[in-house]
Amino acid sequence: MKLLAPPRGPRVQQQPRPRRTYLGLDRDGLLLAVPALIPVVLFSVYPLLRGIYLGFTDAQAGRNTETTFTGFDNYRQLLGDTYFWDSFRVGLIWAFSVTILQFFASLGLALLLNQKMRLRWLARTLALVPWAMPPVVIGIMWRLVYHPNAGLANSVLKDAGIIDQNIDWLSSFSYALPAVILVGVWAGMPQTTVVLLAGLQSVSRELHEAASMDGAGTWQRFRNVTWPAIAPVVTAMTTLDFIWNFNSFGLVYVLTEGGPGGATRLPLLFAYEEAFRYGNYGYAAALGNAMVLVISVFVAVYLIRRMREAT
Repeated sequence: MKLLAPPRGPRVQQQPRPRRTYLGLDRDGLLLAVPALIPVVLFSVYPLLRGIYLGFTDAQAGRNTETTFTGFDNYRQLLGDTYFWDSFRVGLIWAFSVTILQFFASLGLALLLNQKMRLRWLARTLALVPWAMPPVVIGIMWRLVYHPNAGLANSVLKDAGIIDQNIDWLSSFSYALPAVILVGVWAGMPQTTVVLLAGLQSVSRELHEAASMDGAGTWQRFRNVTWPAIAPVVTAMTTLDFIWNFNSFGLVYVLTEGGPGGATRLPLLFAYEEAFRYGNYGYAAALGNAMVLVISVFVAVYLIRRMREAT
């Protein structure tokens, strides 16, 4: 005779153990992120905090030099430094000029590369060549182009009858800044072109066909269909381009080192000279902090615009 097993009761579902959290964050996730956070803290956060601190000191180059806290003395000196304000003015001219010219040139190139044509893949590849070149290489190459006696620029302009005698482009007070701006536009076009081209490819062709059937011309289709679709991309890209251009260093340093007579001395070049040519680490750090504040204003404006567009 078999014994019947007593009926089993309903299975009680075991509740999952609550995850351990720290300050509202998953503890396991934090542990996994620690190896990636250590380099960020060592090479980004700590230098930033150290630079902010040095901006309030009289730190000087050399061994066994005493560093004392001076408060806002560096910033008071900065406000009355005409060389800094000259570099700041040059930096704004450089950043705005390169960003605007770069945008229009990149937009035209992106519109061209978005059309159906033969060897379009080759044209798109060649458009990325400046992006693959380091700024130092670009600077050396353009120094050869601008060479007063053997440069390609003077040779082409003389053959075309535009100029009668050679121009020393990078040593002239009149031509140095425009010549450097042209190089900045050429070097920065690829990434802007790629982003704008991606935005153009996201525009629906059906909208263009519908507008064309309604009698809209090329300019009307661009203004009413293409531009509203790529406007967020344009805002984001021009803001980032301005920040990158304002923080430029390597390209201009290789081309002119800030000369002649400070005509192309950008704020970052001025801070570099104060730190590594004159050894004024504290004052150079204060210059860097001032530039961070300027860039933060543009970033804040961009974020506010993005938040308004999102809502």
